[in-house]
Amino acid sequence: MNYTYKQIWLINLPIMVSLLMEQLINFTDSIFLGHVSQIDLGASALATMYYTAIYMLGFGFSLGAQVVIARRNGEGRYMDVGRVFYQGLIFLSVFAIIVFILSKLFSPVLLRMTISSDSVYQATMKYMGWRDYSYLFAFPLLAIRAFFVGTTNTKILTANSIVMVICNIIFNYLLIFGNAGFPKLGISGAAMGSSLAELVGLLFLILYMWKRIDKKRYRLRASFDLGLSLHLLNISVWTMVRSFFCIAPWFLFFVAIEHLGECELAAANVVRSISMLFFVIVNSFATTAISLVSNLIGANKIPEVMPLSRRIILLTYGMGIPLILLSFALSGTLLGLFTNDEIVVQKAFYPFCVMLSTFIISVPAYTYCNTVIGTGNTKVVFVFQMINIIIYLSYLFALSQFPNIPLAAYWTSEQIYVLVLLLMSYVYMKKGRWFNKNI
Repeated sequence: MNYTYKQIWLINLPIMVSLLMEQLINFTDSIFLGHVSQIDLGASALATMYYTAIYMLGFGFSLGAQVVIARRNGEGRYMDVGRVFYQGLIFLSVFAIIVFILSKLFSPVLLRMTISSDSVYQATMKYMGWRDYSYLFAFPLLAIRAFFVGTTNTKILTANSIVMVICNIIFNYLLIFGNAGFPKLGISGAAMGSSLAELVGLLFLILYMWKRIDKKRYRLRASFDLGLSLHLLNISVWTMVRSFFCIAPWFLFFVAIEHLGECELAAANVVRSISMLFFVIVNSFATTAISLVSNLIGANKIPEVMPLSRRIILLTYGMGIPLILLSFALSGTLLGLFTNDEIVVQKAFYPFCVMLSTFIISVPAYTYCNTVIGTGNTKVVFVFQMINIIIYLSYLFALSQFPNIPLAAYWTSEQIYVLVLLLMSYVYMKKGRWFNKNI
């Protein structure tokens, strides 16, 4: 089990396409809403980051389950893979219901406390009124994805994601603008379309598992094991909290931008939407690292871990840097795709340049961080995250104390964040005793 560049690429590609297609759901929402109004474009940024921060709690649990599934897969304990999968599915399904109820009860109060503009608040609540139904579909879907990624059987994720994006585009076209006899719902239609796309994606993967996966090999039959569920939660709780705090500062970032004005918020959403496409490249390879590292350790090939990380970094650069150069060369066209408001496009240009440069640091930062997760040392990564959050928020607070700070300066907070993450993760992998962790 010595993963070559080709093997890494073939395993990663479906994951990357899957993540890309998911981000295209938010991407297409922003494109459609950018041609409705500045307020809807800006409000969708706040609502999307708020939704995503909560979604990352479920994503964090799925990462912990993925680590255990990959370890059992590497050890050849295939029946245990099915047991872990079912406990993850049960947990995430129950958790989805709890999160949905809490969101309905408390989101109006929390968002009212943080958003100063009444018009932005009203638009944000219209979006969240339908978007929070996605939790009921997205969380179980995360459990299924953990199974496919953990067993390095990722090709179906590509087809599933393509189906979801196509559905989202169709639903947006029909529901945002009221085409083909459907009601004109605006920002509510965007949220409704995204939730329906998640439902279609979940049903697609359930049908595929039922028809194509070897149920005897993986012992795929419903069962509940409290001890195993608690074991998974013990491993996953740190990735859950860490994943939440990866995105929560982004929500606070947009809250800070919202206080600058509706135009600045709209410009920030344009840059965020484009940045998420680059983040997909970084995050897909980093997510691949989790499974491959855990498989290597399960197969007792610990010396291969750091060389694997270096190969993943080089592959990520090989794909990302040409796209960065192309995006810069076509910046006017790319930014104009989201809105025909020239003022918004002008305000977005310099933050866009800062965002592109951040990619260079983020590649090794997220790769080494997820390598640590792959070793099973999730608590260590949580500690890294908390240290980083304190530095990040302190930097944002310092910027907010000065009037007339340009929007691009706020984007340098991302550079601070990934630089600190890189230093901590790399030093730990070189100096820490990560190879003794049992899961």
